[in-house]
Amino acid sequence: MAQEKIAKEMFSPVEMDATKSEVISKPSLNYWQDAWLRVKKNKGAIVSMIILAILTIMALIGPHLNGHTYDAQNIKHNNLPPRVPALENVSWLPFDGELERKNGDKYDAYEAKGVDAYYWLGTDSLGRDIFTRLWKGTQVSLYIAFLAAAIDMVIGVIYGAISGFVGGRTDNVMQRITEILVGIPNLVVVILMIIVLDPGILSITIALTITGWVGMARVVRAQVLKLKNQEYILAARTLGLSNGKIISKHLIPNLAGVIIINTMFTIPNAIFFEAFLSFIGLGLQAPHASLGTLIDDGFKVLQLYPYQMVIPAIVISLIMVCFNLVADGLRDALDPKMRD
Repeated sequence: MAQEKIAKEMFSPVEMDATKSEVISKPSLNYWQDAWLRVKKNKGAIVSMIILAILTIMALIGPHLNGHTYDAQNIKHNNLPPRVPALENVSWLPFDGELERKNGDKYDAYEAKGVDAYYWLGTDSLGRDIFTRLWKGTQVSLYIAFLAAAIDMVIGVIYGAISGFVGGRTDNVMQRITEILVGIPNLVVVILMIIVLDPGILSITIALTITGWVGMARVVRAQVLKLKNQEYILAARTLGLSNGKIISKHLIPNLAGVIIINTMFTIPNAIFFEAFLSFIGLGLQAPHASLGTLIDDGFKVLQLYPYQMVIPAIVISLIMVCFNLVADGLRDALDPKMRD
C-alpha cells in the first residue's frame, strides 16, 4: 500500500512570543499570604474573627454607653428585666420589661416599682446594671486571653527554644523544672497566691505566669529538637552565626505556625480557668465584675430571673467557641500536613 506524501504547504510554524513564554500566570505568594488565603476559605474562622472583633469593641465602649456604672447599687431597682427603648413595644422580643408571675400572668416590673430608667439587660439583686457589668466582665476575660497569649509567646517560646537548642545537661535541668511545674495544678497555685495575696485578678495573673507557659515550652522544645539538625541550620553555623541569631532568624520563623496554633488553643482554656475561679469565689471579688462572677450571681436566682445567668453564659460561650474555631482555621492554614 503506497504511503501518501504530505505536502510541506500543509504545515505552518507556530508563532511564539519569547517574552511571554516564561510569564507566571499566578501571582507569587509568600508563606503568610498563602496562609491568609487558606484562612479566608474557612467561613467559620472568618465569622469567628468578626464576632471576636465586635465583642472586643463592645468590651471597650460598652461600659460607657448607657450612663450606668458597673458598681453603682440601687436596691429599689433590683431584679428588673431587660428593657430597651426602641424594642419595648415589640411583643415577640424579651425587651419589654415584663416579668411572669407563678400563675402565668405577666406584669410590667418597671411600672410596678415606679422606675422610669431603662436597663438594657436588666439589673441584678443589688440593682446594678447587667449591661455595664457584662462588658466590664468581658474586659477581664479578654485581659486573661491576651495575658495567656503573651506568657506563651514570651516565656514559653524562649524557654522551650533555649532548652531544645542547647541540649545536653542544660536541657535536662530545664526539663526537670517543667516536669515539676506540670505536676502542680493551677488551682493549687492560685490557692497559694490567695494565702499570700487577696483573691483577685493579681493572684490569677501570677498563677498563669508560674504555670501557664509550660505546655508551649514543651511543644517548642520538641520542634526545635527536630529542626536544629536540618541542613540550613548547619549552614548557618558554618557561616559563623551565633546561637542567638540562629534561634531568632531561623528557628523562630519556622516555628511561627506551631506557636500561633498552640497560643490560640491556650486562650479558651485560660478564659475558662478565670471564669471557673470566679464562679467558686477564688477569682474577682465584689464589686468587681467578670463573666464568672456574673454567672455565679445569676445561678443563684436562675429559676426566678434566668436572664441574669443566660446572658453572660452566652457571651463567654461565644468567646470560647470563636477562639476555638479561629484556632482550627489557623491550624488548617499553617500546618503543612493539612494542605491540599
